[in-house]
Amino acid sequence: MMENREESPANERAPTPTERGLLHIWQSAGPSAQLCPERVLLSRPVLQAALGEHHGLLLIQGGQVYSFGELSWRDLSIPVSAPVLEVSLLGRMVVRVAAGGFHCGALSEQGNVYMWGENTAGQCGLTERGTVTNITVSEPCPVTVVDSDVVPPVVVRVVHLALGREHSLALSAQNELWAWGSGCQLGLVTNSFPVWRPKKVEHLAGRHVIQVACGAYHSLAVVRSLPPPNTQNPSEKRERGQSPHYSVTEREEPFAVDAGHYCPLGVELTEVMTGETSPRRGGPRRRFQPRGRSVGSSPGSAASSCPFSEDGKSYTKQTNLPVGHTHPRTETDGSPKSHSLSGWRSNKNSAFSDEMEINNLLQKLSSHPLEMQHTAGPGDTDSLSSYTSDDSCVSSTPSTDLLTSSYKEDSPIKSQTNNGAAVPYSSSPVGLEDIRLCLEAEKQALQGQKSTSLTNINQKGKAAANRRRSLPGTPTRGSPQRRRPCACRPSLAGQTQAAAPEEAGDGLPSLETEVWSWGRGSEGQLGHGDRLARLQPLCIKSLTDEEVIKVAAGSHHSLALTAHCQVYSWGSNMCGQLGHDNSPVTLPQQAKLSDGLRVWDVSAGQSHSLLLADGDCVQPVLLYCGQQQEPTSVLSERSCQRSPNRADSYTVRPTLLPFCMEMGYINSVCSGGQSCAVLADQNVMGFISAIHELASRERQFDCWLSSIKKLLLTPLRNRESVCPSLGEPCTHLFFSLCESFVRLSVLIGRHSTSLSYFLHDVQSSDVTSIPLVTHTEHFMDIYKEYCSSVGNFQVMGGFRSLHKLSLECLGSQQTMLAQLCVSDQSVSGDVDLVSLFYWPLQQLHQYSRVLLKLAACYDVLTAEYQSLHQGCGQYDSLSLSLLRRKKEAETTFLFWKTHSGKTTEVLRLPQRRVLCESSSRSLTLQNAGRFSNHWFILFNDTLVHTQGAIPSQSLFSTHHVYPLTCLWVKPVTEDSSGLYAIRMTCPEESFTLVASTPQEKNKWLRSLNQAVDQVLGGAGQGSSPGLIAMSRTTSYTFNGDGRFKDAQYTGGWLVGRVHGRGTMKWPDGRTYSGNFKNGQEDGYGECIIPNKLLNKPDSYQGHWRDGKIHGFGKYKYASGEVYEGCFCDGQRHGYGMLSSGKLAKKSSSVFIGQWVHDRKSGYGVYDDMTRGEKYMGLWLDEQRHGSAVVVTQCGAYYEGTFRDNKMCGAGLLVSDDDTALHGEFCDDWTVNGKGVLSLSNGDCLEGLFSGEWTAGLKVVGTYSKPAAEEPENKERNRLLRVGQYVVPAGQRWLCVFDECWSRLGCDAAGRGERTAAWDNIAVTIATARRQSPVLSRSQSKVLECLEFIPQHGEPVTSANYDNIRRYLMKACETPHHPLGWLVETLVTVYRMTYVGVGSNRRLLRQAVQEVLSYLTHFYSIVRFLFPGLPDDGGIIPDPPASPSKSNHNTNIAEQGSVMVLSCSSLLLPQLLPRLYPPLFTMYCLQEEQDEAQYWERILRLNKQPDQSLLSFLGVQEKFWPVWMSILGDKKQIVSSSKDACFVSAVETLQQISTTFTPSDKLLVIQKTFEEMTQEVKPMLDGNFLWCMDDLLPLFLYVVLRARIRNLGAEVSLIEDLMDPNVQHGEMGLMFTTLQACYIQIQQESEM
Repeated sequence: MMENREESPANERAPTPTERGLLHIWQSAGPSAQLCPERVLLSRPVLQAALGEHHGLLLIQGGQVYSFGELSWRDLSIPVSAPVLEVSLLGRMVVRVAAGGFHCGALSEQGNVYMWGENTAGQCGLTERGTVTNITVSEPCPVTVVDSDVVPPVVVRVVHLALGREHSLALSAQNELWAWGSGCQLGLVTNSFPVWRPKKVEHLAGRHVIQVACGAYHSLAVVRSLPPPNTQNPSEKRERGQSPHYSVTEREEPFAVDAGHYCPLGVELTEVMTGETSPRRGGPRRRFQPRGRSVGSSPGSAASSCPFSEDGKSYTKQTNLPVGHTHPRTETDGSPKSHSLSGWRSNKNSAFSDEMEINNLLQKLSSHPLEMQHTAGPGDTDSLSSYTSDDSCVSSTPSTDLLTSSYKEDSPIKSQTNNGAAVPYSSSPVGLEDIRLCLEAEKQALQGQKSTSLTNINQKGKAAANRRRSLPGTPTRGSPQRRRPCACRPSLAGQTQAAAPEEAGDGLPSLETEVWSWGRGSEGQLGHGDRLARLQPLCIKSLTDEEVIKVAAGSHHSLALTAHCQVYSWGSNMCGQLGHDNSPVTLPQQAKLSDGLRVWDVSAGQSHSLLLADGDCVQPVLLYCGQQQEPTSVLSERSCQRSPNRADSYTVRPTLLPFCMEMGYINSVCSGGQSCAVLADQNVMGFISAIHELASRERQFDCWLSSIKKLLLTPLRNRESVCPSLGEPCTHLFFSLCESFVRLSVLIGRHSTSLSYFLHDVQSSDVTSIPLVTHTEHFMDIYKEYCSSVGNFQVMGGFRSLHKLSLECLGSQQTMLAQLCVSDQSVSGDVDLVSLFYWPLQQLHQYSRVLLKLAACYDVLTAEYQSLHQGCGQYDSLSLSLLRRKKEAETTFLFWKTHSGKTTEVLRLPQRRVLCESSSRSLTLQNAGRFSNHWFILFNDTLVHTQGAIPSQSLFSTHHVYPLTCLWVKPVTEDSSGLYAIRMTCPEESFTLVASTPQEKNKWLRSLNQAVDQVLGGAGQGSSPGLIAMSRTTSYTFNGDGRFKDAQYTGGWLVGRVHGRGTMKWPDGRTYSGNFKNGQEDGYGECIIPNKLLNKPDSYQGHWRDGKIHGFGKYKYASGEVYEGCFCDGQRHGYGMLSSGKLAKKSSSVFIGQWVHDRKSGYGVYDDMTRGEKYMGLWLDEQRHGSAVVVTQCGAYYEGTFRDNKMCGAGLLVSDDDTALHGEFCDDWTVNGKGVLSLSNGDCLEGLFSGEWTAGLKVVGTYSKPAAEEPENKERNRLLRVGQYVVPAGQRWLCVFDECWSRLGCDAAGRGERTAAWDNIAVTIATARRQSPVLSRSQSKVLECLEFIPQHGEPVTSANYDNIRRYLMKACETPHHPLGWLVETLVTVYRMTYVGVGSNRRLLRQAVQEVLSYLTHFYSIVRFLFPGLPDDGGIIPDPPASPSKSNHNTNIAEQGSVMVLSCSSLLLPQLLPRLYPPLFTMYCLQEEQDEAQYWERILRLNKQPDQSLLSFLGVQEKFWPVWMSILGDKKQIVSSSKDACFVSAVETLQQISTTFTPSDKLLVIQKTFEEMTQEVKPMLDGNFLWCMDDLLPLFLYVVLRARIRNLGAEVSLIEDLMDPNVQHGEMGLMFTTLQACYIQIQQESEM
């Protein structure tokens, strides 16, 4: 064997020798023919080789495919030295090839599948060129994998192919499995074979399949484990894998069934006898067709067929069927739903005769209808294709009869068949007698209410079964929601693991895997502990936690490779191909490997296994186990057998092939039939050896970690005495050490696996894709965490106790552990646990070294070099940093050992490390006494200062701890005193340390700065001594007296003081969250203050200054009151609104107005909702005092003076019906003294009044009734005039304007810096944009516009006036701008005054005056900001540069060519729309009576047609329209027409109700006149002017037809608030016309 290989030398025609992708191929046994690829092929590297039984495929760079060997589908025999190119695959860019028993497959870059070769069993699929009858496919043809379950159907992208003798498997990019061909090894739910088109293996749907492999008649798959469920036992959960569908009901009935208890009949077995049976040879073939049906196999059906003899007697001595007793537990739903199970299901009662039952069973066992069967003659070997049918599952081709099968032997040469007589071989044939027994057992089970059948005939579960049948089938063990997107890398050329498994999250291979197997199992190749077939994939439980990363299938045996380089094998061991001689071979057993060999690739052929392993050096070695050379005659004899016989000469333990060292660096192995092949690379520039070294070291490290975990950690963790031995803190630390060790172990396992995949694909992979480069952060985090956990355990002295515990626990295994110790200290045989646990850190240095080697292979300017070099630097610096941490931990451990005692235990923490200490008096406190002893210890998180008279053990009894997070270090520059001092600042104290020498000072300064920097999350370099984080964010608890006593603070600091944003929490429940400045609350903040009496907290949101509430804010009291307004030094001061209670409560009221030092003083409005009264007037010291107005909900109105909170002195009281009383008041609503009472009808009562208004008045006086001609009593009218005692409008709400001025930075109105005011505005806007969490897009846009400060210093001209107007509009839109806040607040106070009870018509004049006073105050602020604006009524000049007349704003009256500015035109548009509702309501109440008259006339007059109304109003006929336009058509106006004249003018005038400001209303009137003129013009001459006699009647018609409600209120509002500058112009005239029309309509009787 050793000589039968040839190295592939360089190709002479190639310009340089090929150094990559060298192929070596040899026969594992057989004649000594020299097989090697011819040199023509070696001009390009081979990326992948695939070997079938007698042929092979080669994939070379560029995606070309070559074939060699016995190509029976073309009747060619090609030597391996001269392979032929598959021409039809040129241009397809093939990335993967696969070889089955006698067929081939190729996979293109796009994921398309091409198949060719033998197709008798449908293993090449229904190719597009071929039909069902195609027995062979001579050229590669595409086979499309289509997922028809989705709508519309989609073509599936395939990433991996595996081929057996009669079946083909494809793995999709979605990690699902597809199968076609024949036999139970497909794992499909079907009983009709062949399966021509690829079908999904539903049993694994929803699972993440990582890799697949095909044996002759069995299949293996590596599947990612599911996350462990909370409710079910994992073993039970895994067992669910036997059923392709399970519903919710089954989860409620978890039955565990041993995986071994499955036989092809679908009947559960109780006592399985798994002894190996001796091969038997039958006589000549005869046909057996009971009842005209052939007994075929049905590998997909519930009852898979077993071979029967012709006379009903079994060929074997043993039987695997139960007699009588049944297994006590059943799997509720063990069989696929879609099978034809009617026979089994209907057979619920046992009344059937045996004969019928057997027929029924045979019918189920028959795989095809009779007409599809045809039998083969003695020599007809091609009619069926059951190569080496080795199993109780007989050949599954459509053309087989059960006992008349002919087979194609291992060697496909026909002359080797034994005179056409085949030799059936079966490990456990079943006779008819056995079926009877089986059925009896079933009946007994049914009677006992315990079913042993897998076909869901559980009586107890009938309802559940019906329910299940009605539910749609769900994929096994993983619903579609669980399905994860495929995370595997694309299938690259030469990649052994096509779908390299990756975690969904981090891109490293998953090690949590399971192995599933299905197909024939007569040699135990399924690994379930028996020799039975499996129709569906079933999990091999013994491999579940073994972290299998790859499986390989030989003809009749299986191999699994774990992440820890172990090989498990099972199945046929006739030639020693399993690498061990353990039994049973039906379960996975570990192959016997010599010490120091770590396998990382496996392949399996017909009767041999080839392993690729790491040896002592970097270069990989080959291990072989299986058949050795033997004479040709024996070979030809065996080729006739259906199953392998024991070889005469074979190896049990895998043996080293010495010639492998000459092949270079092997990256993958391949086996098939009796051939072996390897792909190797020469060491180019040391690149290949560096990659192999990295992978080899990582695998070695992984195995070391695995051994430590197994030998030491797991036994210690599971030991009950671990807690008492280690103590409470150390136990926790030990467990966290174990966890970080396991995390490291998992990472290294996944990394070594990833590197193995990388090596299989080394030619087409990018070196920067290795996890060491892509996942640097992850590696560094895991190593840091591990180093910390070891250090923490060491610092707390855990290793001493652990050492004792390990001596007790391990015993004899101590020597094995000593062998794993890599340090020199273990010479004595004693294990040094500290160095053992620190050993993994050396791996970082190896990473750095290998990455440097790899980088050296590239040019310095390439991206690869940069990436590798950067990685190298990162691992190197981490290695040094962790070694420093190791040293720190050792120093700390020794420090605590030296200073042990109860007092020190308080300071001894796992994470704490000693950095520096001043034991030799090198550092002392400034001004310390001569005999006092100060000792400073710098830990990595605190500075500890202890003091005492003399050094003693009790030195730690008095100590101060200063957390480094709140320590500011500053060097004191050397002054005349000559001290080497360092200034230390803490939140509550400061002190100075004095060093003995300048060197000592610098050492401490550097150590302190590094430690502070490190603890604040810096790199700990201490690069800028003295400047480390003056400003920082950290937590601190205050201890000293003061406002913050015992408070805990988290937030910003500036040199020992709280500064910036932070949160302060006091022990009594007080919290403040917001801004701080220089150690005090300052800026915006939110505070909660508990109220113990009410058991509810007060809360405040707003501004602070110097630790007190100051500025604008909102305070919610625990009592339910809410104050929103201004504060000064913690008191309510300035404008504010206090709401008490809710409307439903008894005492609900609102006060809005001025406060002085927490008390109501100045003008304010108090709405007492409980009594239905509203007070509008002056206050003094919480009491009503001064001029005021009171209105009630029943319409009473009082104005007068108040003293001491009650009505006092002269006052006027008016009731709802206009009865008025002027008199002397002595209490609320109570008169006492002289007075005049005027009744609504004009009668008058004068005299002395006493009593309460509501209860009745006592009068002594004169009653007078006015005569018709009597002159007006002016004195009396003056007394009864409303408005004489009210607070003047100009003096109201001054507090609101004052607050606006203060927001602009002014002390009082107009006193302040203009530039400072604009700066304040800019700061306010910027802060609002940054801090307001809920700003809409439009609000953000407005704030953005306002951030630009307009030109405010220059004189205002008509050119830039518009910019100012636009700026003011924007400013008033947002409350974040001082002007916007002013407008919003004015609207609030106005509505609080005049809405509700305040909506009283007697308040109208005051309301109008108030609006006008707003304008005056507002304009003064605007003029302060824009000093270029003229006085109200002043002239805005044109810009001097432009002589042309500029456009005038419509709000500005034109007098000649000048613009006159009025504050109403500038500011009313900002204010009036928001004040309009309450104001207009009062106008309507005032005009109520006149309005009623007006509306009655409007309704009456509008009944007339147009012409009669025009005539009635006296409109001249020349103005009467003749035509009207309806939808563009002209129609004549007739006498009966109504609403047809002046329609556009009428519609225009109606818009007056939709506008708010007088200027807008006047514009509407102007447009109405224009519309009228337009309509009249066509009937008259061109130069036509209105005269009032013509205009008034016509306009009267328009007003009547417009039917405007509340026209009187509209007219009064315009009159009161219109711009005085337009009163005498054209607009004033038009308005007067409207007024005249209104009066005219009211007095219609005179019309």
